[in-house]
Amino acid sequence: MTKEATKIAIEAGLRHIDCAYVYQVEEEVGLAIRSKRADGTVKREDIFYTTKLWSTFHRPKLAQSCLERSLKKLHLDYVDLYLIHYPLSMKPGEELYPRDENGKLMYDTVDLCAIWEAMEKCKDAGLAKSIGVSNFNRRQLEMILNKPGLRYKLVCNQVECHVYLNQKKLLDFCKSKNIVLVAYGALGTQRDKKMSSPVPLEDPVLGALAKKHKRSLALIALCYQLQRGVVVLAQSLKKNEIKENIQVYRMAVGIRVLKQKPSHMCFFET
Repeated sequence: MTKEATKIAIEAGLRHIDCAYVYQVEEEVGLAIRSKRADGTVKREDIFYTTKLWSTFHRPKLAQSCLERSLKKLHLDYVDLYLIHYPLSMKPGEELYPRDENGKLMYDTVDLCAIWEAMEKCKDAGLAKSIGVSNFNRRQLEMILNKPGLRYKLVCNQVECHVYLNQKKLLDFCKSKNIVLVAYGALGTQRDKKMSSPVPLEDPVLGALAKKHKRSLALIALCYQLQRGVVVLAQSLKKNEIKENIQVYRMAVGIRVLKQKPSHMCFFET
């Protein structure tokens, strides 16, 4: 399913593929990329591929091996962007979520600056064109930015961000440091259904805008982010949704959605 969805996305014109070691689908994604390269749809340089360092590989001597595993599955020589997936570290090993006999996650203690130095070495080795982070708050970003001997500045911070979690303070800080904010969960659909938090795609203000501009609520929500200077990631395995999502880049030019606020205030900020 992942392979076919990736092929559909590439055929539709999408070029930014965001993945991660922990997702365990990079082999399928790699097959899709190779298929579309083979039939002439794209060249390697047309694709912007992002992968992420998983928390069990945070010890500096392990960071490059995580990337090398991803590259082997993908059959690629390099990635365009390599991110620290989370600022928390877990016990090294083959288990993605190592637990003790009581079922509790087993964490590790690794200095974020030491992890960053390992990321810099991945860039030096030509395995990653750019490096960045994910799920970092301002304090954690400052730890990297203020690191003595910093050789490569982080280019982006990928965080959950949508109309109910607008990350305004974090976005303002990132802009002040020339760090791109990348939004995952941009439609608010990745939250646990058991949670009582409101659903962005049921928002009446978004609904009114969607009706006014004859677009889906999803496109309005994505357009909102683009107009704030946020890079958006929209996940789907459905052909019609994949094709619809790419319309947002054309739509963002002619529609202003920032003048109106959703009916619910942002309930959490990193």
